[in-house]
Amino acid sequence: MNERKLILIPKTQRILTALGENLKLARLRRKLSTTQVSERAGINRGTLVSIEKGEPGVGIGSYLQVLSVLGLEEDLLNVAKDDILGRKIQDANLIVKKRAPKKNSK
Repeated sequence: MNERKLILIPKTQRILTALGENLKLARLRRKLSTTQVSERAGINRGTLVSIEKGEPGVGIGSYLQVLSVLGLEEDLLNVAKDDILGRKIQDANLIVKKRAPKKNSK
């Protein structure tokens, strides 16, 4: 089976690398080894090392498992929580009626 390497644009790769570094720092602050975190997350140690390096081929489920072990899983809920650009685009496409609806007269 051919493995395709995922290639990211530099800005995206920097973000992924920073995320990996942040997870590594969180692990070290908790004084946990890579073996401890990988066992608790149910992933192999190599996958954890890949996450901490910011390699793009790791599945988001593995990231979530590591976040969970570190007690940071709720942080994932903040991704795109306040989508300012999306709301502006949505608001720009709203259709406004030109007339008010008729009143029912009894």
